[in-house]
Amino acid sequence: MKAVICHEQTLSTIDLPEPVPGKGQAVIRVLRCGICGSDLHMRRHCDHMASMARRVGMAHFPDSADPLVFGHEFCGEVLDYGPGTRRRLPTGSRVCAVPLRRRGELIDLIGLSAHAPGAYAERVVVQADLMEAVPDGLSADLAALAEPMAVALHAYRRSEIRSGDVAVVIGCGPVGLGLIAMLKAHGVRTVIASDFSPGRRALAAACGADRVIDPAAHSPFTDWASYGHLPGMPDLLELAVSTREKLGRLPLPWWGAWRLAEAAGLKPKRPVVFECVGVPGVIRQLMEQAPLTSRIVVVGVCMQPDTFEPGIGINKEIELRFALGYSPLEYRDALYLLADGRLAVERMITGRVGLDQVAQAFTDLENPELHAKILIDPSM
Repeated sequence: MKAVICHEQTLSTIDLPEPVPGKGQAVIRVLRCGICGSDLHMRRHCDHMASMARRVGMAHFPDSADPLVFGHEFCGEVLDYGPGTRRRLPTGSRVCAVPLRRRGELIDLIGLSAHAPGAYAERVVVQADLMEAVPDGLSADLAALAEPMAVALHAYRRSEIRSGDVAVVIGCGPVGLGLIAMLKAHGVRTVIASDFSPGRRALAAACGADRVIDPAAHSPFTDWASYGHLPGMPDLLELAVSTREKLGRLPLPWWGAWRLAEAAGLKPKRPVVFECVGVPGVIRQLMEQAPLTSRIVVVGVCMQPDTFEPGIGINKEIELRFALGYSPLEYRDALYLLADGRLAVERMITGRVGLDQVAQAFTDLENPELHAKILIDPSM
């Protein structure tokens, strides 16, 4: 079969032997596969990613010497099952699959493993129990977005944002765009998006952002008073003293009134900021510029060491969280959010290529004005 292989940072189209599913596995014909930012990182930073993976216990992560077939955002059609595998879905069914495969006692990441080739190919082997049937009426293009939308859903849930909170999405690449759509699908009333690229700002608006900002002209952190946020320490000190003064005039113990107000949710508001850039210095910049008590959720993958000042975070009581991946349940939920039409992500798909055009697509994705999400159609 035809596949795209990455070896020593070079992408080439080659012929590979037909994949053979083992017990508990299925082989599917690839209908669509998205090119993910992780694939771009793996091409250039494979050894660094391998080093980080080993530091968190994944000793079998590949390095740049391993020939890899990328592709973990895919949908396809069931062709056959391995021996002794329960045929839960009939052959011919359109499916998506969580991109994980068993190998003995190990779990490989499909498309990010030398032992589990991905879907930059005509066919791919998946774990049968991790397949999900594509709901009727959902196009192959949108079904292939189930994986990145699961990433967005996990980040949304990690943030614990409420509908009345202000969400700020920094960076409107595919991760940021998916988050914007996911936030709006879950009823977050105010979503502010920030990106230097005019093209990506237009896509952010199409995905549902309520306000789109060019950070070269306007900071997303200048109008916080209008949202009820506290820009700096003097504002917090004034709030503390003035609240105590006002409650002291009431004909009841001030501390009881204060506790009742807090129980009713009358606390200083704070935004939830999603860092979707993955460039050194952004976390520090957000900590310094965001209002007091902001929650920052880091979703962008920075491939270089970074620094920030803990004292800034302490004085502003900044909450810092990191989000990665998703659960099988979040994957299924994302697929059905797409099927229900709740995610405005059609405009994210900016191109389709065949296997022979993948190398050029990687080059094109370096220009944010050209593309956001490119899908591979092996039949082209």
